[in-house]
Amino acid sequence: MTLTARPRSRRAAWPLAVLIVAVAAICLLAVWRPWPAPSAPAADAGAGSAVAADAPAALDLPAAPRVLIFGDSWTYGSAATTLTRGYAYVAAHLQGWDAVVDGVRGSGYVKPGSDGGAYGERIAALDPGLSPDLVIVQGSINDRRQGAAGYREAVTAAWDDLTATYPQARIVILGPAPQVLPVEAETARIDRDLRELAAARGWWYVSPLAGEWITADNHRDVIDTSDIGRDHPSTAGHAYLAQRLAEAIADISVTTQVAADHDSEPLPAPLTP
Repeated sequence: MTLTARPRSRRAAWPLAVLIVAVAAICLLAVWRPWPAPSAPAADAGAGSAVAADAPAALDLPAAPRVLIFGDSWTYGSAATTLTRGYAYVAAHLQGWDAVVDGVRGSGYVKPGSDGGAYGERIAALDPGLSPDLVIVQGSINDRRQGAAGYREAVTAAWDDLTATYPQARIVILGPAPQVLPVEAETARIDRDLRELAAARGWWYVSPLAGEWITADNHRDVIDTSDIGRDHPSTAGHAYLAQRLAEAIADISVTTQVAADHDSEPLPAPLTP
């Protein structure tokens, strides 16, 4: 399995005790799953009526698929002890993916990031030769302060470019997760917009809001609210989100089981310069 990161990373030592706890938490969650399976894209209501949407075809990925995980600071691995303890890297490890992780802090469909542009600009710069089997696009909570005007248009343009760049790839949209509770109104609006736009394309949409991935019961365990974490997932929180994502992908795949063979293997080492 190859793990590649585009953004610059922080280098820090990985305490053995934390690693053991994180892996133990992942294994426990693999056995106990209190969350519902992801659903097909919601129907887009028009003219006062809702039309039932057909579920997209199940993902039929090869044994070691090339997966592009694209998103913001959560995908980047912010607040994890090291970058490779971010949810995207841990999910790839769990599933045995040949993963390319492309996360830019502060980035959204409308808002440029601190280390790169908005999603559309970044998608236009992707390597066409990557040829992923699956693309997971996470976000975009960073757009919650930008307003609704132009948001859907920005999403549509970015997704058009993504499908033109990787016409053979299956695409799954991973919506925003709440960094604070109660869920902000604009975060909920972004979730609705993305759900409807994904449904119109026949894409799977995974909603951490609808799935209640983060609630009052686990918020303090998942989110680091300190001045260092700044409302990003903690290392344990990233491990938890990785398991949720792995389960969500398994639930919409032909093979509906998280790759257990990887649970006992060491997590990837921190990136080196």
